[in-house]
Amino acid sequence: MAAGKTAAFAPGRVELLGNHTDYNQGVVLGAAIDRGINVTGDRRDDGILQIRSPDFGKVEIPFSELRPLPEGHWANHALGVVRELIHLGVPVNGFHAEVTGDIPIGAGLSSSAAFELAIALFLLKLFPRKLAPLEIAKACQRAEHRYVGVQSGLLDQVIALFGRANHAVFFDCRREEILTVPFPPGLALIVAESGKARALARGEYNLRKEETHAAARALGVSALRDVTPADLARRSDLPDLVRRRAVHVVGENERVWWAVKLLEAGDGIGLGKLMNESHESSRQNFENSTPELDLLVSIAQKLPGVLGARLTGAGFGGATVTLCECKRAQEIAVELSKRYAAESGITARVFVCRIADGAS
Repeated sequence: MAAGKTAAFAPGRVELLGNHTDYNQGVVLGAAIDRGINVTGDRRDDGILQIRSPDFGKVEIPFSELRPLPEGHWANHALGVVRELIHLGVPVNGFHAEVTGDIPIGAGLSSSAAFELAIALFLLKLFPRKLAPLEIAKACQRAEHRYVGVQSGLLDQVIALFGRANHAVFFDCRREEILTVPFPPGLALIVAESGKARALARGEYNLRKEETHAAARALGVSALRDVTPADLARRSDLPDLVRRRAVHVVGENERVWWAVKLLEAGDGIGLGKLMNESHESSRQNFENSTPELDLLVSIAQKLPGVLGARLTGAGFGGATVTLCECKRAQEIAVELSKRYAAESGITARVFVCRIADGAS
């Protein structure tokens, strides 16, 4: 990095459990990973906002013309963050930013939240203003809502900000309580890309949010967080789709609470079982899996040394996360990649993740 440059970094994340629970005021368990987004740059004195990426090109906009670019444009994540920081009183002005990284795009590892956080932290260093970490996370979430069009929850930003090496992050989305829980030292995580990229703003994610909120209304509660499995069992009158969406979210919340206890007890076998149950619920109840994700999970579950596997992130494509014994992790990753290519015809990136510290 050249002298005088300002820099910031934010990691990607894996969602271990708590699928689509965050916007239902539920609980989530995830971890920051050792891949992410770097932003470096400096101020400009001409009132121009310039962002450059070796993968996506360059955007240059005068501050007086700051607005969302056409739907799907990669720079909207950053432009939205700029707008939200200005609303919070951060004296953002002209700047140049170079964006690089090694986190796969569209794989369900939250490259978009990492990009937003890295931009936010970079600008807060470049134009100093003290903001609480959770306030930064919420600003990035609002950027996602207003400039990108995805009505996302807060889990991605929170896990990437509060991540801690060799610890899972528990986030209670209603109480805004954040805990880090030691991860068993003999276990490892493997991420496998399905080869099918996600496009969340194109409807499915926002539709699931509408469906789960409709389920809460049908059950007479403000959020599915307030529903227990026993409550659901008593309601035979619910339409099938509403029931299945509710069953998934309610079950995910239960699995997160159990997982925290299992992690505290060092029980990787129990955690793996919960991950398997989570994927089956995604497949049957929430319909956010794909044939490619199902195949990756099915192959992984049969490999020696694997404790559990599931889709990670919102689904509808993206990647899976596999929990396995550390000593066999590399061998499992190679075998998973080989078998998936043989059965699907897709050569996918499969890599072992280290649980890392959060954004800096």
